[in-house]
Amino acid sequence: MGIITRSAANNITTGGVILPAGINDASVASVTALAQVSAGDGITLISSQTASSSASLSFTTGIDSTYRTYMFKFINMHPSTNAHFSFNLSTDSGSNYNVTKTSTVFGAYHNESGTDTLLSYDTGRDLAQSTGYQKITMGGQVGANDADRSFSGTLILFNPSNTTYVKHYISNSNFMDEQPTPYTVNAFVGGYANTTSAINAIDFIYSAGNIDAGTIHMYGIN
Repeated sequence: MGIITRSAANNITTGGVILPAGINDASVASVTALAQVSAGDGITLISSQTASSSASLSFTTGIDSTYRTYMFKFINMHPSTNAHFSFNLSTDSGSNYNVTKTSTVFGAYHNESGTDTLLSYDTGRDLAQSTGYQKITMGGQVGANDADRSFSGTLILFNPSNTTYVKHYISNSNFMDEQPTPYTVNAFVGGYANTTSAINAIDFIYSAGNIDAGTIHMYGIN
């Protein structure tokens, strides 16, 4: 048995597992490139909140310069009454949620009976230099009629700590609406918070009633 083969065999267990001593810069070509990958790269879960008849769910810590992008995942947000799922932003750690926003909203829907479909722009949900809450649904409201109706989706907030540029956001979501014959509604929302101040808190509400149930996860993205 040659020297190279014997050396390799000494670093492999009888079960075929390569021992740590068998992997180094000399044994694997360009292995140093792997060392450049950091455990902190990619998506990091920062915090989660679960609603239980909650008036709102707010994230007042964790939005800072650590990450350039923040992503919020909404899992089965069930309203206590038919309503629109909405958010607003803060520059004072949640003392006020009133950041000026301009946005655009469009989407599509299709009902369970297969009799009605639509792809359209929604002028009733967009904002034009408004400090009000941004609805991230379009068309009808999220239904509370049945226990299985809910809203799920994603909101991405870009570079909220930057003090040079406005803060862009995009959202894609899907929900079952309030109609007797339910519709699936897929909504796309995009806009910007028209401020150069750092955004450091975000608040989520339904436009009426409480958030009966559901979970929001906040992630940081490098």
